[in-house]
Parts: sequence; C-alpha cells; structure tokens
Amino acid sequence: MFIVAISVLFTNNLAHSLQEEEQKNMSVWADATRQLILADDDADIDFVSSIIEKNTTIPVYICDTEGNILASRNVKAFDQNQKLEAKDHHGPIEMKIDEHTTQYIYWDDSSLLTRLRYVPYAQFALIFIFIAVAVITMLTGQRSEENRLWVGLSKETAHQLGTPISSLNAWQQLLAEAYPNDEYVPQMKRDIDRLQMIADRFQKIGSEPDLQEADLIPVVEDAVAYIRARASSRITIDDTCLQGVSRVVLLNAPLLKWVVENLLKNAVDAISGEGTITFRIHENEHEVMLDITDTGKGIDSKTQRRIFEPGFTTKDRGWGLGLPLAKRIVVQYHGGKLLLKSSQLGAGTTFRIVLKKPEHR
Repeated sequence: MFIVAISVLFTNNLAHSLQEEEQKNMSVWADATRQLILADDDADIDFVSSIIEKNTTIPVYICDTEGNILASRNVKAFDQNQKLEAKDHHGPIEMKIDEHTTQYIYWDDSSLLTRLRYVPYAQFALIFIFIAVAVITMLTGQRSEENRLWVGLSKETAHQLGTPISSLNAWQQLLAEAYPNDEYVPQMKRDIDRLQMIADRFQKIGSEPDLQEADLIPVVEDAVAYIRARASSRITIDDTCLQGVSRVVLLNAPLLKWVVENLLKNAVDAISGEGTITFRIHENEHEVMLDITDTGKGIDSKTQRRIFEPGFTTKDRGWGLGLPLAKRIVVQYHGGKLLLKSSQLGAGTTFRIVLKKPEHR
C-alpha cells in the first residue's frame, strides 16, 4: 500500500506539472494566433504558423465576447452557432484583435493529461481487485479446510465406533442365547442398533450422500416417535398436520432424520416445564417447507446471529456442533435450506427446513 501511495502521489504531481506546462503552451499559442490574425500580406508567418500547427493534442476554442464559438482546433465537431460553457473549460486567455474586437481562447486537457488523471483510479481499482481475489482465495481455502476437517472427523468417528459396536453385538447375542427370556436383552439390542445407525450417519457425512425420491413424512414421523418416547410427558409434540399427508422430495433418510431429531432435541431443551412442539408443512411449485415451532424460552437477537457457528453453544454441556452439522446436511448434502424463521424471548422459536422437489433437482 505504501508503494501504491507513492505511485499515486507521483502521478498527481506529474499531472499537475503537465497541466501547468499546457497552460504555458496555450499562452504562447494564443499569442501566435493573434499575430497570425493581425499579420499583413508581406509578413513572414511561417514561425507563428509552425507554433499553431504543433498543437495536435490540446482541444482549443476561440470565442467572441458572447461565448459563441468562432473556431476550434483538435475538436471533432461543434455547432457553429453553439455557445461555449466557460465553466467547463480552462481559460480564458484574452486575445485583443483591435479596439473594437476581443476574442477569448478556452481549452481542454490534452488526451495525455486526461488519461493520466485516471491512472490513480485504475491503480486503486487494481488494488481492490487484488485484495478481493486474495480474500476470496483465503475464504475458499478456509472453507475447503473446514470441509476436510468435517469429513475427516466424521469418518474417524464412524471408524472408532465400529469396533466397540461389533463387540457389543457379539456380547448381546451371547446374552440372548444364555438368557432367552430376559426382558432387558432386547432393549440392549435396540440401543446397539441405535449406535450402529449413528455410526452409519457419520459414515454418510464423510462421503457423498445418495439422494432418493422419497416421502418426507415417514422420516419426520420416525424422528418424532424417537423423541416423543424420551421427552417429558409434560411436553406435547403436535404432528397432526402430517397425518394422511405425502410430500415427495429428494432426501437421504438417515441424515435427514438426524436433522429433525436434532431440532426436536433443541426444542425439548428449550422448554422448561410444560410446552408444545408443533409441526407445520407448506409447499410451493419447487419446494417443500417443514416448520418446527416450540413454546420454549426463545433466542435473543445476539445469539440468533451465531447459532449456526461451529463450536458456539449456550448449553453448559455441549459441543456446539448440532445446528452447524444439521445445516451442513440440509444445505450442502440436500441442496436445501435450514433457517431460523423466527424467535422471541419467552415466546418460542421456529426453525424451517426447505427441501427441493424431484422435478426441480
């Protein structure tokens, strides 16, 4: 930036010097023009003519006392009856022809000086472009690094879960054979299957998910059933709007179910005591929108701006990865949207999931 500032200062000084030089040249040119006009038939006009002819770059106007253009040089075209706007040009230089006739010379910047005046703007434009490219490159690299971190973390988590889950499966089978009538062994099986599903989800996050044309409603109902069985009996989950409804979208069922479960868990945590979680479903020509509304404590405006930031959490025990991961699944893997539609302290929060219909893939 220091070098650019020096360059701009040098350019401005050069332009100022060139402008002063042009003004001196115009004074000489005006004197030569006057001598040419007043020369008699026997006068040698070669010298003054050469001075006039040497001006090939500076646009010049000769006007009368009323501002009418009488003649011009290095000007493409003008109306003979046109009046010159003096304020838009340099000058004037007064040229006394005789006691009764006075003419005035106005001029514009030469093409070189005009181009020179734009050099600082061009320099700043190039600097801006350079900085913009550098910032975009840095952000893109940072985003790529974050993506690699997400993928690596997901795959490593799935890998680390694989071995203990396999061992738990083996132990559960041994227990089932040894105690076929024990009521707790089947429950253990369900929990192990849940662990396996979680590992599969992490594995899917670490690779390109397979999207299928499928009904969104059963996926949501499965998530609701899972959370309803584990939520307080004082919390009502109202999903009546989903009954008897079918909405076909592009989805990966295990991952999208994870998103709904995550939003439901957050809604449950936000409700202190009694409350309600309500589903609403809408659609337009291109998309299906699923709203999840709770009557919890709400989110303040400052926190709303940060809820999708990785690592940000308002919970005493939390990693701050739930909502960022949910948004990543919806946006990057499904090409949809996950929005905080509205939230008000003491009045609850609404999240919206937007998914594309198959014909608008």
